[in-house]
Formats: sequence, C-alpha cells, structure tokens
Amino acid sequence: MNEEIFEQGSVSKAYFTFSIPLVTGFIITMLYNIADTYFIARTQDVNLIAGVSLCAPVFTLLMAFGNIYAQGGCTLVSRLLGQKDAQAVRHCSSFSAYIAILTGVAVCAVMLLFSRPILALLGVNASSFTYAYDYYKWLALGAPLIVFNFVPSNFLRSVGKSKESMIGSVAGTVVNIVLDPILISVLGWGASGAAIATVMGYVVTVLYYLYIWLRFCPMFSLRPGEMRISGAQVGQIFGIGIPAAITNLTQSFSIVMTNQLLLPYGNDKIAAMGVVLKVIMVAVLFIVGFSFGGQPIIGYLYGAGNRKRLSELVSFTFRFLCGLGLALTAVFFVFAPGMIRLFLKDAALVDTGVMMLKVQSASLVLVAVVMFMTILAQSTGQVLYFLILSVSRQGVVFLVVLFIASRLAGYYGVIAAQPVADLITAIMAAALYAGGLRRKLFPDQSEL
Repeated sequence: MNEEIFEQGSVSKAYFTFSIPLVTGFIITMLYNIADTYFIARTQDVNLIAGVSLCAPVFTLLMAFGNIYAQGGCTLVSRLLGQKDAQAVRHCSSFSAYIAILTGVAVCAVMLLFSRPILALLGVNASSFTYAYDYYKWLALGAPLIVFNFVPSNFLRSVGKSKESMIGSVAGTVVNIVLDPILISVLGWGASGAAIATVMGYVVTVLYYLYIWLRFCPMFSLRPGEMRISGAQVGQIFGIGIPAAITNLTQSFSIVMTNQLLLPYGNDKIAAMGVVLKVIMVAVLFIVGFSFGGQPIIGYLYGAGNRKRLSELVSFTFRFLCGLGLALTAVFFVFAPGMIRLFLKDAALVDTGVMMLKVQSASLVLVAVVMFMTILAQSTGQVLYFLILSVSRQGVVFLVVLFIASRLAGYYGVIAAQPVADLITAIMAAALYAGGLRRKLFPDQSEL
C-alpha cells in the first residue's frame, strides 16, 4: 500500500488518482449495458427482448446485496488503515469476502427454488417465460460471483489500487461484449447466451481481482480463520452497507412509479422520459464516480485523525463537484436537442424530450451537493447521517414529492418532481452538515 498518496502531496492529485479510474470504469460499464441491449435487440424477437428486459431488476438486487459488504466493508477498512490497525483490516476483509460469497449462495438457492413466483412478480407471462427463465437461471447460478465481485472491486480502491479495480471491471466487460454476439446469434443460444456471457465476464473479473488481492495486497486476508470481527464493526458494515443497498432498490422503484404516473398521458411521454433518464444517467454517473472517488482518502484521513489534510480535501472536492454539476447543466441546456435526436425522430416527441431533459438537468449542482455529503458521511462512518441522505433523493423525499406534485400539477408535476426532490434533499444535506456532521469531522475547526 502506497501511504504517501494518502498522507503527502497535493490533495487534488490524490483525489483524481482515485477518481478517474472509477469514473472510467463506470463509463465502460454503461457502454456494456448499451452493447448488451443492442445485441439482444438485433434478434428482433420481441419475446426474447421482453424476457431479458424483465429480468433487469435481478441485477439491481444482486448489486444491492454486493454493496452491503462492499461499501460497508470498504469504508470501515479505509478508517482502519488510517488508524494503522493491520489486524482489524485483515479480519474485516476476510469477513466481508466470505459473507458476500455465502450471501450469493443463499440468493442463488432462493432464486432457483422460487423461480416461478419470482418471475411472475417481475411481470413475466406465458409468452416470455421460456426466454426469461433461460436468462434468469444463469444469473442465479452466477449470483455468488456477482455479489462477491463488488467486495474486491471496492477494497482495492481503499488501498490506492483504483487502476487495478478499473482493469478488472473493463476486462469483464470486454469478455461480455465479445461473447454476446457469439453466444446469442452465432451459436443461437439466445437468452441463455446473453446470461452466460454476463456470468463469464464476472468469472474473468473475479479471477483478476483474486490475483491482485493475493499477490499485491498483503494487508487483506482470505483466511476463514480471520473472519472474526467485533460486534461494533459488524454494525458499521451493515449500518453503511444496508442503506447503500436500499438506495439501489429505491432508484429502480422510483423509475417504475414515474412511468406509472406518466401512463395516463400517453406512451409517447413514457418513451421520452425513458430516453431522458438514460441521457441524464451519464451526468449522474460522472457525479457519482467523482464523489465515490474521494471515499478511500476521506476514510483514511478521518481514521488517521489528520483533520488539516481532510479539511483541504473536503473543500477541494466540494468545489470541484459543484463546478462539475454546473458545467454538466450548461452542456445539457445547449446540446439537449441534438442529444434527444440521437434517440427520437418524431418532432413532437423530440420537443417533449428536450423539455424533460432541461428540467431534469437543472438540478445537477444540487445532485453534486447531495452526493458529496452522502459520501462524506459514509466514508467517516456517520451511520445516521448516511442513512438519512442515502434514502432521500430518489427514495422517500422523491416519492413524496412525486405523488404530491402529480396531484397538484399533473403531467408537469411528474416532470418537475426530481429537481424539486433534489432541492429539498440538498437543503437537508446542508442542514445536517451544519447541524452536526461538521462538528463530528472537525471538532476544533470551522471548515467549509
């Protein structure tokens, strides 16, 4: 582990060293999702496309389980590294790795035993069942790998190996993209081929991560005998990890509810919003990536008690993220028509999409504020603050605003719900920081 990058030199250089590989990995993953959808759609088999699409929430669920131990364990490890507690780091890494694998095995068993009711809950009907099950069963079998994958990916970043974390993600994505057309179309395996390609991508990623973990990360452990951690540490892992998992689930639910409330206004509005959400997700990924990028350094400095350097990092990161949010808003306002025309051709639909995109992008600076405060609370183990913020923006606050706005302003209320929720959550974040989080981070100072 290179402690120099944590403790010396420019905080901006350290921040970008961690952040840029993470953002790059996010972009690669996004490109994979687009490519995966493209190869499946090329079959022109409506039932195949529907069957695979309906299984999308399964990925969200597996990601949620993985993030419990990945984000919860990673933030704890960052603080322990700052405290120079090598034994606790080994125990925490071993615990997180094995509990993730065991959780994946349990999820696999439940998915296979209750496949029919789960698929019915996802909306699979008789026409799409065969395709959906072909895809679903391979995801179930790959669940232990998929859930475990998030642990080394995050833990490597906590010790300064962001580049290696990115390489693992990219390697799996490349394997997936290469195998997709071969297995889906050339061999004619359809939905099974798409799922097998996905699982094989995770096989490659996990093998690479294990190699890096065992060869270059002596501070981590995979010995079952070192799984023992204290009750307080378990509480820290789950206190941070469970809200992170809930965030993944509420995001999917929020999209479903938005579509349901747009349904009375026509499928064209749903289609336009679907495109807008995909476009705006690019901006959000940049903000999330750069927010998460500073997490290992924040946790390390907080654990080490280096409040002066932590203050410099917090100040720089906050200013950078706010500037990034404003810049992205400007880009969307200027280039919104061209962006929407990449996906939609009908003039009326383009106009609808442009309006939606401008409204959705107007609050990106607020998204940056919320994301930074959320990661700040997560990185320093402030469970209550993290819980409140992580379940607010696209969770409780958004859903409350969505229902109230839709009743008061109908269609335009639905469109405006997200930026209004962003404003409320940003005010909450500022109040929580001023009201307590700042004193916990800087008890003798008044930074930021």
